[in-house]
Amino acid sequence: MPPRWAEATAALARSVEPLEAEPAVRISVAVLDPVTGHTLRYGAGHYETASIVKVNIVAGLLLLAQDEGRPLTAEERRLASDAVRSSDNDATHELWAMIGAEEGLDRLNARFGLGLTRGGEDGHWGLTRTTAADQITVLRAVFDPRSPLARPARAYLERLMGSVAEGQRWGVSAAAAEADGTALKNGWLPRSHTGLWNINSIGRVEVDGREYLMAVLSSGHRTGDAGIERVEAAARAAMDVIRSTGRA
Repeated sequence: MPPRWAEATAALARSVEPLEAEPAVRISVAVLDPVTGHTLRYGAGHYETASIVKVNIVAGLLLLAQDEGRPLTAEERRLASDAVRSSDNDATHELWAMIGAEEGLDRLNARFGLGLTRGGEDGHWGLTRTTAADQITVLRAVFDPRSPLARPARAYLERLMGSVAEGQRWGVSAAAAEADGTALKNGWLPRSHTGLWNINSIGRVEVDGREYLMAVLSSGHRTGDAGIERVEAAARAAMDVIRSTGRA
């Protein structure tokens, strides 16, 4: 790890730790600089994905269609668009079945290089458990030319993430000065047994003409709005750190 990146890691910890002041709140951040290949990280552990898994599911569907040497059908495209752009749960249920549910997701994720993500059981795709590092791998499947997905498939999913519904454009986008160049997917989930919220955001952000892949996962928030505020604060903190250390 370059010295400046080690310095950035310590600086990010100083910025994010206060956001975890409430006892139940946990936050994990990962930011990949595709130019240098270095990843800035804070926090660890697994989190339930909520709706960010929809990107993973659609990526898996695209890989299956690619294996069969065909484009997505009109119905598959409709479901994929509804799942990612509108975060439609009914569409996601159908896509989940198409890829083989949790076992299918796990098999596809092995091909994408995810080692710490496990599909949610008994149809509960939103309870898929993952890490911030694995979500960077999901993003690389979408935005990295070395992805198992061919360029047309990646471009299609990128377009979906770049046109999410109004009202869902929060999260990692807070790290960018302008929305242009941002492609993202967010997830929000109130846990029935605690009443606390999981709030997650993944995507690509463009800052000062340079693109970064970012994942912010969190849990234990008293309200969804409080979680969004902390996730956005963590995203801004990560980018501030990268700027202040000369992009390491």
